[in-house]
Amino acid sequence: MDLLLRPGTRADAADCGRICFAAFDRIAAEHGFIGDMPDVETATGLVDMLLNHPGFYSVTAELDGRIVGSNFLDERSRVVGIGPVTVDPDCQNRGVGRRLMEDVMRRATERQAPGIRLLQSSYHCRSFALYAGMGFEFRETLACMQGPPIRRTIPGHTVRQATDADLAACNELCSRVHGVDRGGEVSDALKQGTASVVEHDGRLTGYATDLAFFAHAVGETTEDLKALIAAAPAFGGPGILVPASDHALLQWCLGNGLKITQLMTLMTIGLYNDPEGAYLPSILY
Repeated sequence: MDLLLRPGTRADAADCGRICFAAFDRIAAEHGFIGDMPDVETATGLVDMLLNHPGFYSVTAELDGRIVGSNFLDERSRVVGIGPVTVDPDCQNRGVGRRLMEDVMRRATERQAPGIRLLQSSYHCRSFALYAGMGFEFRETLACMQGPPIRRTIPGHTVRQATDADLAACNELCSRVHGVDRGGEVSDALKQGTASVVEHDGRLTGYATDLAFFAHAVGETTEDLKALIAAAPAFGGPGILVPASDHALLQWCLGNGLKITQLMTLMTIGLYNDPEGAYLPSILY
């Protein structure tokens, strides 16, 4: 197999977006689920953004001169996140996915990233086996949840839009909970106007870059996350990712009308600390 791996370029967006949609759509349909991408246009827009963002490393796979897959590495923070990794459905089970994974893992090693993380759909046993075989360890089961906005408040907790002045406090909070900050992602969310914070007893006790599939949230307590979720006008993309081990938050979300659409798996290599607080990961980690 004459497979060529090369850096992705913005000119690859259409082909990679088409493959991204087709790959997720087919594997989901085979297992009776709805794909993560609603249409080709959405997938192409996502891929175009990743290819054009300086905080993401990209790799494209070509077979006999034809693009057959791509992968990305989120390098906006010290700990890096992998994905989306997608392979043309007509070229799957031929080692393309493994080669794309090896490439971004090599990149992470070159950058001396202390940890690598990814999420995968729990119904996709082949990808779980691939990642486990490459050294990734299981950390958490996550419930992808979607539904109507809750539109309520949590007593003693005030939610407001985040400002640039909140960045240091958000980074300090994330470091206390996870052992590392995610300042690059918070900075992007501040620029986009999607970030929010929650205050309790006059202190910033939680934040969210958004309440969405590609966003994360951190709180000192589950009550902080409840406040952020309850104030959200909508849940972007397939929904938010709630750790199944946070029984109180999971049951509260179910009791407030959110439904579980699928279960996902958080897997890691290298640095990982059991969270000292509450959190929602993004699909990238």
